[in-house]
This record gives sequence, C-alpha cells and structure tokens, in this order.
Amino acid sequence: MTRRPPPFTPAAPAADGSTLPGQLAKLGLHSMAAHCEAEAARAAKSEMAYTAYLARLVELELADKADRSINARIARARFPNLCTLEAFDFAFQPGLAAARVRELAQLAFLDTATNVLFIGGPGVGKTHLAIALALKACAARRSVLFLAAADLLDQLVAAEVSHTLGALLGQLRRLDLLVVDELGYLPMDGRRANLFFQLVTARYTRGAVILTSNVPFEGWGRLLGDEVLAAAILDRLLHQSEIVAINGPSYRLKDKRPAAAAPPQEDP
Repeated sequence: MTRRPPPFTPAAPAADGSTLPGQLAKLGLHSMAAHCEAEAARAAKSEMAYTAYLARLVELELADKADRSINARIARARFPNLCTLEAFDFAFQPGLAAARVRELAQLAFLDTATNVLFIGGPGVGKTHLAIALALKACAARRSVLFLAAADLLDQLVAAEVSHTLGALLGQLRRLDLLVVDELGYLPMDGRRANLFFQLVTARYTRGAVILTSNVPFEGWGRLLGDEVLAAAILDRLLHQSEIVAINGPSYRLKDKRPAAAAPPQEDP
C-alpha cells in the first residue's frame, strides 16, 4: 500500500519571531520571499509535496535572477533605445532578406567572430537592426556595448591623451559584441582614423563587430582621409563578415509620403 505524503502545512514563525519571507529576504532570495506564502497556500490546497513546493520556489528565483541578469546586460550595453527584430517592418524594405537577418539573430556569428555590416542611406533601419541583434545577444547572456561612432572615437582620443588607451582597447577587445553605429556621418582626422584602425585590429578574429554606415566601402578612403589605412581596416572587417546592404526608402519619412504624394485640394 502506497503511503500518501502528509498534507502540506505552511511554516510557522521561527523561535525569534522572524517569518520565512523575512529569512529568505535576508539570504538575498527575494523572489522566493515574495512568492513563498502564496505558493504555500497553493501547495496546501493541492496537497503538494514539500519537495515540489521547494522546487517551485527555486524555479521562480532562478527565473527572476535570469531576468535581472539580462536587464543588467541591457543597461550596461547603453542602447539609445530598445528596438526588437519582431517590430521591424520587413515589408517596407522588400529588398532586404528577412530570412538572412533572422538567421543572424541565432547569434552564430558571435561564436565565429564574424562582423555584421549594415550599409545604406539614412533612415533605412540600420540602427534598428543593429540594436535588435544586440538585444538578442544580451538575452543570450553575452557582453555587449553599443556606441555611436563619434562617441567611440572621442573615447579613444581621450584614452590616448590620458595614457589609458591600452586599458580601453583591452576592455573593448573582451566584449562578445561591439556595436559601432553611424560611421560616416562625420569625417575622421588622421588621429581618429589611426585609433579606429587600432580598435579594429584589437578585435580582429577575437570578437564580432556590428557596424552601421551610410558610406559605401569605396568611399571609406575619403571618410578616413587615407586610402591605405581604409584598405587595411576594410581588410580586417571584411575578412569574416556578413554584409547587409539596405537600399530602400527611409522609415522616418514613410508616414509622410502619402500626405506628400496627395494632390492639393481645390478650394470649394
């Protein structure tokens, strides 16, 4: 004859008067503390075994810690805003291969240190897609940093002046993913071009870069002010890379296009 487990009964206060939620909170198990009484009532009602009740609390705590870990990674990544792949309107950019972008979202490019370069005019969705892929990396518990190209170059110059360039390059090299946004909107002087070369060299074959630019590769010599240096940078960036060219219309103008195209109304 199989013995049924004794009915579940919630824990009584400890001898010092402290409650189970308070004790769990002191241990840093905040999710377990928040849910233990409600889960105890549910366990008692369903005659759940003590081990099942404990397993449920541990499951809730682990899920909460995972969420906090992902949120912390997103905060450290310094995204200007949060853009998801699910929110991207692929129908508005029919020339863009949605299947290819969704394949990138599986993040295999991180394991092979493959760079992803989004090239296209202003407003076509380059930054949106870069952030969306980087968010997927955060969710996979990868270390990510997002920087506008101008901010990145300013940080490199400041580090060189303060003799901390090696330390900064070391930090950037160790990231699983570095996102460099809007390269090309501002021309580089020789100093910034050389520092960008050092950064690309530091991450070469070690970590993936997502880069967005409005300048086609043949214009990088003018952008950097040095054709030889531009060729050296592109050689490293393109050696292992996925190039996503977006040649469609601007998202920022899509809601204004119907109004702009509408014929003027005649006065009655």
